[in-house]
Amino acid sequence: MFHLSDAGDIARFVPRPSAYTADPVVWAIAPERIANYFAPRDCPRVCFRAGAESSASDVERFLGGDRAVVAIEAGWLERLRRGCLYRYAMPREGFVLQDEGAGYWVSHAPVTPLAVERVDDLATAIAAEGVTLRVLPSLWELHDEVKASSLVFSMIRMRNAVARVA
Repeated sequence: MFHLSDAGDIARFVPRPSAYTADPVVWAIAPERIANYFAPRDCPRVCFRAGAESSASDVERFLGGDRAVVAIEAGWLERLRRGCLYRYAMPREGFVLQDEGAGYWVSHAPVTPLAVERVDDLATAIAAEGVTLRVLPSLWELHDEVKASSLVFSMIRMRNAVARVA
């Protein structure tokens, strides 16, 4: 499991309050979903892939021949290209599954990372995971359509997306 951060000097992760959990937690991501986090922290993104319950028509419509997609707004592309993140390897012990589709795990106790690695080329890191990066002027149409589909998805930092066009 991993935790991605723009800080490269974290010796110990301490649980912090979260809007998504009742108690403070340390977050980690399953290796299969790490590509969703190779983006600047506040970058809005729509991430999706086929799941066991996905219809063939949704898979064809949204994925075509792609295994998984991370879509960002064009306004974030240069920040993604210039970005740098630190990938912390986390021990599995003490973490519990929070959301299988999104790959979220949480720990209610402090966690000492096993290792840290600097990731400089975020677009290449996404591609190395077998995930396609799509760049769109706005995410809202894709957001709404994927949310209504049978795909497995994660919508991240959408509060930072450009405003919806009426």
